[in-house]
Amino acid sequence: MTSNLDQQKTPQEAVAATLKRLEGAFALAIVFAGRHDLMVGARRGSPLAVGYGEGEMYLGSDAIALAPLTSRICYLEEGDWVELTGEGAVVHDTADTVVQREVRQTAHSGALIGKGQYRHFMQKEIFEQPAVIGDTLHAHIHPALWTVELPDLPFDLAALPRITISACGTAYYAGMVAKYWFEQIARQPVELDIASEFRYREAPLPEGGIGLFISQSGETADTLAALRYAKAQGQKVLSVVNVPESTIARESDAVLRTLAGPEIGVASTKAFTTQLTVLACLAIAAARARGAIDHDREAELSAALVEVPARAAEVLNHDEAIEAISHELAEARDVLYLGRGSTYPLALEGALKLKEISYIHAEGYAAGEMKHGPIALIDEMVPVIVCAPSGPLFDKTASNVQEVIARGGRVIFISDKRGIARLGEQAAYTIEIPEVDPFVAPLLYAIPVQLLAYHTAVIKGTDVDQPRNLAKAVTVE
Repeated sequence: MTSNLDQQKTPQEAVAATLKRLEGAFALAIVFAGRHDLMVGARRGSPLAVGYGEGEMYLGSDAIALAPLTSRICYLEEGDWVELTGEGAVVHDTADTVVQREVRQTAHSGALIGKGQYRHFMQKEIFEQPAVIGDTLHAHIHPALWTVELPDLPFDLAALPRITISACGTAYYAGMVAKYWFEQIARQPVELDIASEFRYREAPLPEGGIGLFISQSGETADTLAALRYAKAQGQKVLSVVNVPESTIARESDAVLRTLAGPEIGVASTKAFTTQLTVLACLAIAAARARGAIDHDREAELSAALVEVPARAAEVLNHDEAIEAISHELAEARDVLYLGRGSTYPLALEGALKLKEISYIHAEGYAAGEMKHGPIALIDEMVPVIVCAPSGPLFDKTASNVQEVIARGGRVIFISDKRGIARLGEQAAYTIEIPEVDPFVAPLLYAIPVQLLAYHTAVIKGTDVDQPRNLAKAVTVE
């Protein structure tokens, strides 16, 4: 960049001229030989934030990246470029006009970022889940009335022809669980799509519908592109994000926050369960608005949610037993995960976690699909992890487990006390989960699959918090 700048211009003028010749998406930080007092930042298609310190200024991708340094953040808008000196920042828009951008006080701070007593950020974040789920519930459920209370929304939940959910990675699996909830509890039609494919289908979207977009960082490039497609199709946009200052939040008509706090580990854990918490509250609110449930059922579902933090703490008490099981997983080359109903997305999420941080090939399947191909892989060298809460779907899943065992497969069986009493003796290992309303089961079954992946990665000696080739926020296609 420096070699191309016109030496007859000031650095700022040269940058402005050069930016007009650039194509594609970028977030740039430019420094100049001999000018230690100046840095220029520019963005197009990728996020960039300015941090305000005491006599010092910063550039970073988002609020979390800047959290150890400052809590005062200004997000640049599309096409902006900024001059930074020790005294402050001057922001220019695409026409090179000086503009004002709001400086926000972010909730994230360096004090929250340390590992504390934990070996890895991921481990810390797994164990923070009872607290952050509780914080998120406190923001959305009235403790005396047992009712869900959401902020005012710019659309009527009772009149939506369809909700279109789109997200990437772990957030997509949260959306998949939400699809079960919306359709079963609220009788609300839902379309679900991976954000990186959504707009390429050129899907026709119904008049009066909404787009629901889920992202931890609020900067995921594919999710943001899907959001903009939905807006162009006339949809109202509701986002579920962990960073209220993020681009997705700013471009949404309404925002539901997950109160997970900073999540540093690349493999999402507490962000996932707080996304589920918010989506469960939204599903209850939709069910109430549509007349699909009465007050008593709303109170039952709300009470079941309020119990989750305590039940999650019980699951975490099995950490040592789960670590022992992980020694067998660490020896495997391939692992299968099975689930049925709303635990099917948990099978997908468990497989993703194992792949992300231990580099073991893993696949998640709907249990009923096992005979349609995956059963050919099963032998004594392929561990099979099954999420199977007792309930109306248990017998069907139990049949699948017995088919695995009959072919020599070693089953790690995750269920509650009743489920383990019926099938646990046939499994190689069992992990007991508290028995809860099936509505909230996905929140609890997420935790053991996270712990299995975490301990397996530690045993294998991989970089748990920063797995190879992955980034926390995927800000490019």
